[in-house]
Amino acid sequence: MFKINDYVVYKRNVCRIKEIKDNIYYVLVPIDDESLIITISKDNPNIRNIINKEECEKLINSIPSIEVIKENDKLIENEYKNLLNSGKLEDLVKIIKTTYLRNLDRISNHKKIGEKDDNYFKKSENLLYNELSICLNLSYEETKDYVIKKVTSLEK
Repeated sequence: MFKINDYVVYKRNVCRIKEIKDNIYYVLVPIDDESLIITISKDNPNIRNIINKEECEKLINSIPSIEVIKENDKLIENEYKNLLNSGKLEDLVKIIKTTYLRNLDRISNHKKIGEKDDNYFKKSENLLYNELSICLNLSYEETKDYVIKKVTSLEK
């Protein structure tokens, strides 16, 4: 199914296949922590292909229409957890948009940003841009800049 040096998503993390052992196991290295080695069975259901460039562009173009979370402060963390664990890139965008707008609102009201919101923002951003950077063949920062510029132009 996959070959050595292919990029895949295992659970939520983008990994490179470093080795295939005995045609039974994949040896994975997460792209954001190359000191970590993960060995999994080839039939593990938690591994998938990264999205392709066409799917990536479609996702980026849909960002302005992705709704923010409407939960109140007491329930929003559960919603963040559920969306983060869904494995869907659209759900990561939903978390990023929601946390960004909530923190922007706090800052404009001269309050500190929310620690929970900030943590979920950073986690979601990391997972999203790691995957998009592979399919766009850009660095993490270049991917982030590309997405922001594209979404900004779409919103005009």
